[in-house]
Amino acid sequence: MYYCISFTHKNTDLALREKLSFSDEKKKKEFLKIVKTNENIDECLLISTCNRVEIVAFVKTLCAEFIIASLALLCDSDKKILLQKADIFQDQAAIHHLFSVASSLDSLVVGETQIAGQLKDAFVFALENNFCAIHLSRALHSAFKCAAKVRNETQISKNPISVASVAVTKAKELANLSQKQVIIIGAGEMGELAARHLIAAGARVIILNRNLQKAKDLCEKLGTLSQYDSLENLKQYLNQYEFFFSATNASYAIITSKLLQDLPYKRYFFDLAVPRDIDLNESENICVFSVDDLKLVVQKNLALREQEARMAYSIIGNETAEFFSYLNDLALAPIIKAIRLQAKQYAHTQLELALKKGYLKKSDKEEARKLIHQVFKAFLHKPTMNLKQLQGKVQSDTVINAMRYVFDLKTDLEGLNQYKCEFNMENNDEMD
Repeated sequence: MYYCISFTHKNTDLALREKLSFSDEKKKKEFLKIVKTNENIDECLLISTCNRVEIVAFVKTLCAEFIIASLALLCDSDKKILLQKADIFQDQAAIHHLFSVASSLDSLVVGETQIAGQLKDAFVFALENNFCAIHLSRALHSAFKCAAKVRNETQISKNPISVASVAVTKAKELANLSQKQVIIIGAGEMGELAARHLIAAGARVIILNRNLQKAKDLCEKLGTLSQYDSLENLKQYLNQYEFFFSATNASYAIITSKLLQDLPYKRYFFDLAVPRDIDLNESENICVFSVDDLKLVVQKNLALREQEARMAYSIIGNETAEFFSYLNDLALAPIIKAIRLQAKQYAHTQLELALKKGYLKKSDKEEARKLIHQVFKAFLHKPTMNLKQLQGKVQSDTVINAMRYVFDLKTDLEGLNQYKCEFNMENNDEMD
């Protein structure tokens, strides 16, 4: 069963999301290891971004309490509060939610393009560390296919919008950015996005980063309107310029009140990080905008894209149904193959027994074999056609389990562990 536990901007505030964030791979690996110790959890992966923490899993039974208890323990949070806040999805709902996330329909900024890459990184990390296998691989590959279809068949990602672009839009409402010198703290993906949008707005940017080579590489990509410097010089920049965009992976605030001097002009700080990079007391001349403060701009974005979002959800609904139809196809084909193989084995055994006991002459063996084949072929034709007609239908799981029980078939059939079943149902009517 597919399972998803979701904490996002929709159900949790920024303070709680900060506690739940996984900024380093060591902590992420530790959490997934704990989750995998539960015998009912076969596969799992973790998505952690500035607006969401999601645990996607393939499980034998419901196990939200265990997963959330593990999360609470590792992130020093209250389990009861997490249980109250979490959105929990099962099977079809879980896949629909996953496809919505991949297609950026569940993002704070609908249509933003970062989430697909973040989801791919989470998948690769889980795969390389043996936390997920065939079941989540199928789901994630289908999620990326769905996201591509949404991008190609709707305008929802036209003129891509991200949290960084929304922050720059807000900054443009506060002042004319043309020729302004803007400080960006952090040379990661979010810092790069903010820099590109600021340069497009006419600003010049200075990138501050601990790793100077990374900052230099980014400036080479950005061009002549960018400079770089060491993060060690942060204090002098804080007390010289007006606009600051911070997006680091630090686990604590790096911009605090003790670094600031009183100045006679306004300074604007945009905190794009979770956990937050900025811990300042706001005043007449100090304005701080966090991720959650940008919601008004986001709502305008959502209204403009509402029609495209409806089209996108229609695609996601169809792709969800197609995914489960695909799983049903994988399950039905091995069932049909196993029943036919069982019939063949019984026919062969009974034919040899008849020859051994003298019920048939050896000279009649080939004719008897052909007759038996025709009998079981005729007998199995209707059941086979009926099973094929169940492909993609909700009741197929019930029928499949009944067939497994009635014919005493193995539940872990070989075909269930393949991306595509190689068994050709149409051309398997012969006994040999």
